[in-house]
Amino acid sequence: MKLIQFKKYVAIIIVFVSTVFNASSQIYDPITWDYETRQINDAEAELIIKATIERGWHLYALDLPSNDGPDPTTITIAPSTDFELLGEPTEGKFKSEYDPNFDMDLNYHEKEAIFIQKVKLNTLTPFTINAVIAFMVCNEEMCLPPDEMEFSFQLNSSGSQVNDTSTEEVMVQISEVVPEIPQLDMEHPLSNCGEEKQEINNVWLVFLFGFLGGLLALLTPCVFPMIPLTVSFFTKGGKDGKKGIGRAMLYGFFIFMIYAILSIPFHFNTDPEVLNEVATSVWLNLIFFAVFVVFAISFFGFFEITLPSSLANKADSASNTGGILGIFFMALTLALVSFSCTGPILGTVLGNSLKNGPWPITAAMSGFGVALGLPFALFAMFPSFMNKLPQSGGWLNSVKVVLGFIELALAVKFLSNADLVEQWGILQRETFFLIWTIIGLGLFLYLIGVLKFPHDSPMGKRSKFRMIFATLVGAFTIYIAPGVFKESPWNHNFLSGFPPPAFYSWYDNETFHSEFTDFNEALAEAQRVNKPLLIDFTGWACVNCRKMEESVWTVESVKEKLKNDFVLVSLYVDDKVKLPEEQQGVFEFQSNGAIKKKKIKTIGNKWATFQTHLFNNNSQPYYVMLTPQGELLANPIGYTPDVEEYTNYLDCGINTFKEAQKQNETPTFKVNF
Repeated sequence: MKLIQFKKYVAIIIVFVSTVFNASSQIYDPITWDYETRQINDAEAELIIKATIERGWHLYALDLPSNDGPDPTTITIAPSTDFELLGEPTEGKFKSEYDPNFDMDLNYHEKEAIFIQKVKLNTLTPFTINAVIAFMVCNEEMCLPPDEMEFSFQLNSSGSQVNDTSTEEVMVQISEVVPEIPQLDMEHPLSNCGEEKQEINNVWLVFLFGFLGGLLALLTPCVFPMIPLTVSFFTKGGKDGKKGIGRAMLYGFFIFMIYAILSIPFHFNTDPEVLNEVATSVWLNLIFFAVFVVFAISFFGFFEITLPSSLANKADSASNTGGILGIFFMALTLALVSFSCTGPILGTVLGNSLKNGPWPITAAMSGFGVALGLPFALFAMFPSFMNKLPQSGGWLNSVKVVLGFIELALAVKFLSNADLVEQWGILQRETFFLIWTIIGLGLFLYLIGVLKFPHDSPMGKRSKFRMIFATLVGAFTIYIAPGVFKESPWNHNFLSGFPPPAFYSWYDNETFHSEFTDFNEALAEAQRVNKPLLIDFTGWACVNCRKMEESVWTVESVKEKLKNDFVLVSLYVDDKVKLPEEQQGVFEFQSNGAIKKKKIKTIGNKWATFQTHLFNNNSQPYYVMLTPQGELLANPIGYTPDVEEYTNYLDCGINTFKEAQKQNETPTFKVNF
């Protein structure tokens, strides 16, 4: 199978924490359509269709360079003797850029699209032109199923336009479009696993990641020696000891505040798509790769990264003003002069939270500032604890070198992101493991004293902590080393998210597909064998669906569960195969307080309506677990590239089903579709 570009897989797995504010279910409706006629003269007119596109989404143009990608926008006009088409439809200005969703250069519209069809009028009496526009819209995460809108243009008339379907079309009832599932209760699934458990706590995980980064920064030569000096200044600088403690606590608070303030610009006039570029732009990933390599070399001691000395000198001079303002500038001075050590660590923190939006940035920066400022307040309150601090020395440089190896490993990850997007093939899964193994080996050799770097002190007796840490690094290196082989003695789920997916490999990997593509057939089979039903809402043009099939479903533990514990059905929401005429029609529904109509012509129309009407979601992939009797086993989930998380979700459904079977609480029912 041809490898499809998987940008968003990279965007998700680069971070150490999940994306914040995941919605449990959502219907995406990113385009608003308007249309009008512009009569040029008695003999010619223009039919104008305008699309207003929500930020972050794009609509594909009329002409695309390849049939292997998304569906182009097409305009079909019903023929009539009342008019003639003058040429092909035209469109407004569009972008012609690389689209990583489909790994090719494509033409698409953002924010707004205007399509115009000129017609020649063969009569002066009023008449109607019926048109259908078929389109496909995507954002950075997903593509919605191909859809259609119908328009009726009034010519030679001053009346208003008539939208959507005509009265001659057959209206279909909900029971004719989607299966009626009497037991389905979306608000109260039998278990609470799934998307509802993805709470806002992710912000706190980002905060924790920033906090850990701040703790690492404390152990660098630029910051650690400042702790006893600064605390002594506050505790001994006045007769009132309590006042000195209060000033030290204020100093620590100002350190936190400075880093939190640095995140404020991201909350104003910042397009979320711009922030997301850190995970999706090839060039930005290459820039981050280069920056992190520079950080690593700096930590190895070959040169130092410093801010202009004039900036630090001005802050230092201002710190002598005294009072609260002086304390603030003392904190600012620390932030500036310690940049050579804290900058690379802070860069790592930001690099792993930047694309998630302004609030994760604030959380990460705040966590970093809290960890950096907290010791100054705590040691001012309990100065006797400073006696237990280790003395500054060569061990601080060793900390920097260790951080250098970590920066180097992260640099490889950013290069991998760019490689995955462009499909260069230079950092496939096994290559990634090989480089990380070499980095791990280098760190191990450094810790045991074989490798040396500038500024390293002569190594005397190795401490117990250093040897324990070296042992852990060696064990981790041994753990990842077999990743270069096709058959590893153990899986690497612990690292899920960092290496490229299993199908981006030196070796050929088979994919796993479901047996059923029809809901009724799958449900009947689930009832026959008494197994839970796993619905996979998918699409032929769904990139993330292919990633799940190729990198998650192929994992042996997942594959066995799908084969043995579920009846799996894949419903393709973009299947263009026509339904039998008796199943075609117009489905009327309510959306945002307005009555809308949707044409049901194809199998894809049917399954897309099934998903949106029953599950209030139209993104793919989307997974729903049901009992054979129609009860929801757990909250549905979407794209879940983490193998362990997906496995836990399946296990939750399996265990819940077994428990329900024991209680024998669910009645049977039959679906007529």
